[in-house]
Amino acid sequence: MQLDLYVNTLGRHLKQRFGGKVRKLSVDGDFTCPNRDGSIGKGGCTFCNVDAFVKPEQQMMPIGEQLDARKAELKHKDIRYLAYFQAYTSTYAEVEYLRSMYQQALADDSVVGLCIGTRPDCVPEAVLEMLAEYQAQGKEVWLELGVQTAHDETLKRINRGHDFAAFQQAVARAHHHGLKVCAHLILGLPGEGPEHYMQTLNAVLDEQIAGIKLHPLHVVEGSTMAKAWRAGRLTTLGHQEYIEQAVRLIRHTPTDVVYHRVSAHARPPMLLAPSWCENKWLALTDIAKKLAAEGSQGSSL
Repeated sequence: MQLDLYVNTLGRHLKQRFGGKVRKLSVDGDFTCPNRDGSIGKGGCTFCNVDAFVKPEQQMMPIGEQLDARKAELKHKDIRYLAYFQAYTSTYAEVEYLRSMYQQALADDSVVGLCIGTRPDCVPEAVLEMLAEYQAQGKEVWLELGVQTAHDETLKRINRGHDFAAFQQAVARAHHHGLKVCAHLILGLPGEGPEHYMQTLNAVLDEQIAGIKLHPLHVVEGSTMAKAWRAGRLTTLGHQEYIEQAVRLIRHTPTDVVYHRVSAHARPPMLLAPSWCENKWLALTDIAKKLAAEGSQGSSL
């Protein structure tokens, strides 16, 4: 069942803008994170292990070669792309290094824009100005801010290293430069339930964000949470529970907000739990079915 019929997906948004299919291709700019290198903390967020979504061989390749390799994996060649700087904090470097990374991606004629994954506390003015320049040149630019939850107690528990106010401030500064912001949200964080999820959704919507990336907490090898899960101190959402909550949030989201993702998966053997996250399409299909039965995005406003 086609999710685009019920959700304002990024794919649908890009097709409307560019008149054809546009795919996101993940690239690795060899960044680190201030929550790992000691600048604000060590060990990183308790759920994080970048190896769960970046291929080890990709980390050693120039940006252009990474794009070529990712395109070669796709069946459909005659489409355009967004270069997605996903791993760790993709604005955490000197501006000239960032410009070099982004320019390498945009040098590919088939790349029509950038998605920059980062933290709310790592978006200096010089970076926002640079991204605004690319947008003024007609590029599709998304600033993807990992916030995960609006609850400061949870942010502290998962060792995020910032509070929700940092997200609010970053969004305001991005909007000052005319940039679109996508907020990353995780359902199933320790100590949270349905009430927390709705409060977080409403809090990020109050900031007039343009996009949302929604996915379940999944436990990956090498993360701090992996130890808690093995010790029996951490549980994850079941498939049906996640579907129920994701659909509830989507139906409470205005139709002009673009959903970049409504679920997530990890590659085994990195994925420890929940096992249903191994299947990329399982959640997407069931979310679409439930939205078809209960109402599309925005139907519960």
